[in-house]
Amino acid sequence: MQPSGNLHIGNYLGALKNWVRIQDEYECIFCIVDLHAVTLYQEPAALRAKIAEIAALYLAAGIDPQKCSIMVQSAVPAHAELAWMLTCVTPVGWLERMTQYKAKSAKQESVGDGLLQYPVLMAADILLYQAGIVPVGEDQAQHLELTRDVAQRFNSLYGDTFVVPGTSLPAVGARIMGLDDPTLKMSKSETGAGHAVALLDPPDKIRKTIMRATTDSNPAVDLDTAGPGVLNLLAIYQAFADVSDEEIKRHFTGLRYGELKKQVADMVIAHLEPFQERYRRITAEPGYLAGVLREGAARVEPIADSTVRLVKERMGLYT
Repeated sequence: MQPSGNLHIGNYLGALKNWVRIQDEYECIFCIVDLHAVTLYQEPAALRAKIAEIAALYLAAGIDPQKCSIMVQSAVPAHAELAWMLTCVTPVGWLERMTQYKAKSAKQESVGDGLLQYPVLMAADILLYQAGIVPVGEDQAQHLELTRDVAQRFNSLYGDTFVVPGTSLPAVGARIMGLDDPTLKMSKSETGAGHAVALLDPPDKIRKTIMRATTDSNPAVDLDTAGPGVLNLLAIYQAFADVSDEEIKRHFTGLRYGELKKQVADMVIAHLEPFQERYRRITAEPGYLAGVLREGAARVEPIADSTVRLVKERMGLYT
């Protein structure tokens, strides 16, 4: 995840919650991608604070540094080094076709080269560790497919070097939409007051945001005719409660929207209050976060360095 914007319940339900589940099944590396964040200007002090905040949120969510590695991208120089070598084998046309690049560049008069090269750096993040599976959501599927293409192109040019990562994703999480516009995915870069519930929002703000959420013109919940706003609220409740579709239908059918929103708010607050308490304990312990990140980088660096040496040998570069 990027250390920019505020992590919200969509990030938790769509990714973090599932990362916690898979850490017992896989050898996991969880990265805070600060090099990706600076494709757009970040105020330096704010960026450093966000890096620490995201690390603490990873831990508060239940990611265990004894079971996996939590690290910061820029702490392992091999990320940037491999990205350059992969850039040299990646056709510009592949990058210009990327949906996210086209969408973001269309909103700006000019863009930095980092925005175009973003998917190559993401490929380096994955290929550096010879990853077999990448647990990302469907919005990142195109980037993952590009990673596969880059790996296959490099392997065809220089011989088998990279594991081509699988596109099947374990335990895909809930897709949570914006509370103000349920046709768009909840985004941490969106600044609208009613768009998202941030993981560190206080209970009164959480309740206020949910009570203002967009619904539809029906008087009460009817799953057969419900609009996207109502379905989004039900998805949030279901993802936090871990209950079946049938239980959701039985519990909420016929409920008026004010009561629906109240119950969703209660459910979210009940889950985020202990989460926030863990976050406060983690951040109050002097030196703990820095130690976790330092140990995480030290654990993965030998893998990264080994991959870079192999790539240099394959390309004929000085090693």
